[in-house]
Amino acid sequence: MNNRKPILCSACLLGINCRYNGKTKTNDKVLALAKTEILIPVCPEQLAGLSTPRDGFGIKNGRSITSGGVDITDKTQLGAEETLKIIKILGIEKAILKQKSPSCGSGQIRDIFSGEIIKGDGVAAALLRKNGIEIISEEEL
Repeated sequence: MNNRKPILCSACLLGINCRYNGKTKTNDKVLALAKTEILIPVCPEQLAGLSTPRDGFGIKNGRSITSGGVDITDKTQLGAEETLKIIKILGIEKAILKQKSPSCGSGQIRDIFSGEIIKGDGVAAALLRKNGIEIISEEEL
């Protein structure tokens, strides 16, 4: 039996077409890691029931607002909570999350309204961090 702990991973980093634009952000370092570690792919936005493709969203005044102006805060919070459920079920202690994402960004997210990189965590990253999960970005691998 394998005693290694699984690691949660943003699904887009593993080549799964789940991003808002229906594409991926495949990362070679993450793919290489998948050969030696157990990576559990998750997309908090899909777990929220959001379609792929979908309007991008940003964080504005603590709310998740789509590029079309729709408030999807309840959905993005649901996706974060479902992600946390997976972590608890599998005993995961670490996550590799897509930097600059409004869901998965750790320490910095892209403001879709200005295009600038701003300080802060994405919705899912914030909830995971609050629950003691170690978060690293693909950029830190």
